[in-house]
Amino acid sequence: MLWVISAFLSAFFAGITAILAKIGIQNVNSHLATALRTCVVVVFAWLVAWGAGSVGTVGDLSERTWVFLVLSGLSTGLSWICYFRALQIGDVNKVAPIDKSSTVLTMLLSFLLLGDPVTAIGIGGMILILAGTLLMIEPKPGAVPAQQNNRKALVWAVFSAVFASLTAILGKIGIEGVESNLGTAIRTLVVLVMAWGIVLVQGTQREIPNISKKSWLFLALSGVSTGLSWMFYYYALQKGVASVVAPIDKLSILVTVLFSGLVLHERLRRKAAAGLVLLTGGTLLLLLQ
Repeated sequence: MLWVISAFLSAFFAGITAILAKIGIQNVNSHLATALRTCVVVVFAWLVAWGAGSVGTVGDLSERTWVFLVLSGLSTGLSWICYFRALQIGDVNKVAPIDKSSTVLTMLLSFLLLGDPVTAIGIGGMILILAGTLLMIEPKPGAVPAQQNNRKALVWAVFSAVFASLTAILGKIGIEGVESNLGTAIRTLVVLVMAWGIVLVQGTQREIPNISKKSWLFLALSGVSTGLSWMFYYYALQKGVASVVAPIDKLSILVTVLFSGLVLHERLRRKAAAGLVLLTGGTLLLLLQ
């Protein structure tokens, strides 16, 4: 089944995106880095939308749809800005679990705001994900500055998860009738405008000549990785079963943690490893809903 392979490839590229971005933004302003890599993502998003044949339907979108597309784009932009700031100052294997826990917040908001049902299996999955996340982000012994950076990173990561959840809710409320690839492409344009607006206000575009070749390379690779993840994800959704594809995509946390150890030498303690098992188990449990 090619769509299953595509779903796993989506998870793989989503997982290494955080690693590539972490390396690329080490000596670059996080807002500027977000703006630069978004340029690459925009190209991919519109190529995918063009390949899906949905670009020609832009003129058919209603005013209400445009409003929610822009709002969800702003929410996506804020989520990315917070996430990459968290990656810049904190450990990947502590930031990534919080990002994945946005699934829980999305389910809760869907229940409270949209009246979506919550099953016993869903509640069990949420509990496991939250328990696993808490174990993975528990502070580890170390120097005080490193602990302080990780605390700040966790705050940014929480904001990232909140805005990611709002993106999902806004999409569910107002843009169900939009072809998913086109919706993604339009949202990335909003993110691009927002990210570069922040850069211009801060004046950080003046730092572009100082960006090293290594940072340019890894920022570009992180953008390409995001684009490839989306491409495989939407192919899997188109050809396969959504209830199977979505949980597989969330397993990108395993890839992120694996490469954070291999490339960044971030080691998991026993509690964090147990937390990863719980988080993964909770994600797989949601598959049974």
